[in-house]
Amino acid sequence: MSPRTSPSSRHFPRRRSKSTGRRSKVKALLSNASGGPETLTLTHLPNPVPGKGQLLVRVKACAINYPDVLIIEDKYQFKPERPFAPGGEIAGVVEAVGEGVAGWSPGDRVIAMIGHGGLAEKVLVPAAMVLRLPEGRSFEEGSALILTYATSIHALLDRGRLKAGETLLILGAAGGVGLAAVELGKAFGARVIAAVSSEEKAGVAREAGADDVVIYPHGPFDKAGSKALADAFKAAVGPNGADVILDPVGGDYTEPALRAIAWEGRYLVVGFPAGIPRLPLNLTLLKSCDVCGVFWGAFAGRDPKANAAHVATLFRLWEEGKIAPKVSRIWPLAQGGDAIAHMAARGAVGKLVVRMDE
Repeated sequence: MSPRTSPSSRHFPRRRSKSTGRRSKVKALLSNASGGPETLTLTHLPNPVPGKGQLLVRVKACAINYPDVLIIEDKYQFKPERPFAPGGEIAGVVEAVGEGVAGWSPGDRVIAMIGHGGLAEKVLVPAAMVLRLPEGRSFEEGSALILTYATSIHALLDRGRLKAGETLLILGAAGGVGLAAVELGKAFGARVIAAVSSEEKAGVAREAGADDVVIYPHGPFDKAGSKALADAFKAAVGPNGADVILDPVGGDYTEPALRAIAWEGRYLVVGFPAGIPRLPLNLTLLKSCDVCGVFWGAFAGRDPKANAAHVATLFRLWEEGKIAPKVSRIWPLAQGGDAIAHMAARGAVGKLVVRMDE
């Protein structure tokens, strides 16, 4: 998605719907100025009409992810023109089909990654970005699948080169990306060590299949605290260290985790809700390890065939019951800002979802 594309023209064109018997306005939770979740406003917009190559999707559920925290504060890689609705991961029902679109009909159940615009009752989506939601799966589950699992499978297989029998240490293992990585790590035959911040989250990680759990205190840490955390990680992963470490947390947790890496291990940098860390690069020399950035959105755009293959794998694992999106809390659209605030406070267990008002 281009950061210069205006959501008002892409998602909310000011045209009246050709449908009869439908109300001419839809509700959307908009960012009109840079700021936190409290700056979002519930607004009525014209009913959108699909253009060439587009589907009009009635949104049933929209998952909340950490980019939603950043994008409304202008801290994300992409900065949409305002006004725009946050929410990049949706599930819903096709309501109308634009010119030139084949293979889709009104009533089809779909999921889509759209970047932003999802906290609205209806949204226009390029047909090429839409996936079919399997029968028997809820809209809430569907909205919670792609971003976290696609990020994790790209991280583990492409960047981490994870192999069966290797040891995988996951920070923030009860969050969306972390919990997806726990399930995928087990599906790919790894020994999975989950690092979390509470007993409650430890239970969630164990239910997802983690072989062992490290419960770490809240940072920041002084030198002694950092060493104690490194020792805890080392004890959990064992004397050979962790072959792959997935870090969607950052901050003061990164260096202690890196000290527990194996010879020629791979450290996967996913996100920084705890802050951007500074690493002593002598550690990478001593362990001959790799520090690998993970930017799934850019990967999907640059190599759509490889991403599509990963998504197909995810759907297969979902059908086989080896992965299952965990939706821990649901908010109505009017309280979507509260869902984003809960994400910002690092309170999420699994996925947070906003369900549209019926």
